[in-house]
Amino acid sequence: MLFNSLEFILGFLPIALISFYQIGRRGYYNWAIVALLAASFFFYGWWNPPYLLLLIGSIGFNYAIGWGLSHKINRPIGKKVLLIVGIAANLAIIGYYKYANFFIASVDDVLGTSWEPSRQVILPLGISFFTFQQIAYLVDVYRGETQEYSALKYGVFVSFFPQLIAGPIVHHKQMIFQLYDRAIYRFNWEKFTIGITIFIAGLFKSDVC
Repeated sequence: MLFNSLEFILGFLPIALISFYQIGRRGYYNWAIVALLAASFFFYGWWNPPYLLLLIGSIGFNYAIGWGLSHKINRPIGKKVLLIVGIAANLAIIGYYKYANFFIASVDDVLGTSWEPSRQVILPLGISFFTFQQIAYLVDVYRGETQEYSALKYGVFVSFFPQLIAGPIVHHKQMIFQLYDRAIYRFNWEKFTIGITIFIAGLFKSDVC
C-alpha cells in the first residue's frame, strides 16, 4: 500500500486515526496501542501477507532476546553470547533475502546448473529498517541503556507504519517513550494540521519527482 494511493488516503489512514483516538480518549491506552499495532500489521501485510509472519516473528524473537538480556542472564559472558546470537540471527535473515538469488545464480554459472524456481526469493519491504532498528535495541539492552518495555509498545516501535517500509531507522528512546505520554492519545488540531501539511507536501514532492 503506497502512501499516495487512494486506499491509504481515503481508507486506511482515516480508519487508523479514528480508531486510535476514539479508543485513546476513553482512557483505554493499551487498547489504543493494540489498534495501532493491528493497523501497522495490516499495512505491512497488504503488500505480501505471508511476509507479515516474518515481521511478527522478528519482533517476537528480538523482544525475547532483549528480555533475556535484561532479566535471565547475569553473567557477562552469557549476556555477550546471547547478544551475538541475536545479532547473528538478524544478519542471517537479511543475508538470505538479499543475497540468496545472487548466490544461486553464481552457483548456476559456475556449475552449469539451473535452479530457476529457487531464485525467486523476494526481498521483504523494509527488512533492513526493522532489522537494524532491533539490532540497535539489543545492543542498548546489553549495555543497560533501556527501560523495561511492554511487548505491545515494543511491537509498535518496530512496526509503526509511517516509517516501517521507508525509514528512517528510529531509536527506541525516540519512539517508545512517546507511547507513555497520555497526551498523544488525545486528538490535537494543531498537531494534526502540522502533520497533514507535511503529508500533503510529501505527496506533492512524490508526484513531481
